[in-house]
Order: sequence, then structure tokens, then C-alpha cells
Amino acid sequence: MTSMLEKAFSEASKLPDIEQNALARWVLEEIDSDKKWDALFAESEDSLGILALEALSEEDQGKTTKLDPDEL
Repeated sequence: MTSMLEKAFSEASKLPDIEQNALARWVLEEIDSDKKWDALFAESEDSLGILALEALSEEDQGKTTKLDPDEL
């Protein structure tokens, strides 16, 4: 465990139980969410690669336009 995480847990341990439980739930949900996103990206890696190649090809062919954030 890193020293920063140890410090965070030390500070969190000073909170009332209800706040500790809420923080624990949030941390566990974030970890679970990250795992799910990692799995989804791993499954779609080939598809994302194909889409990236298509986008680069379209850029090379002049089929794309510059995105102007002011016009969104």
C-alpha cells in the first residue's frame, strides 16, 4: 500500500462510522466500475483499432472536417 493511501485510510478512520461506510461503498463501486471498463475495452480492442484505422484513412483522403468547439 502506498503512503498516500495509508494516509487516506488513516484520515478516513477518524470519520463517523456512517461516513466510513459511505466512503468504503464508493471506493468499492469505483474499483468495480474500473474493472468493468477494463474488461469492455479489452473486448473491444480489435473493433477500436479498426475504427481508428478507418478514421485515419478518411483523414488522409480529406473526408474529415476540423472540429470547432465554438460551433458545438
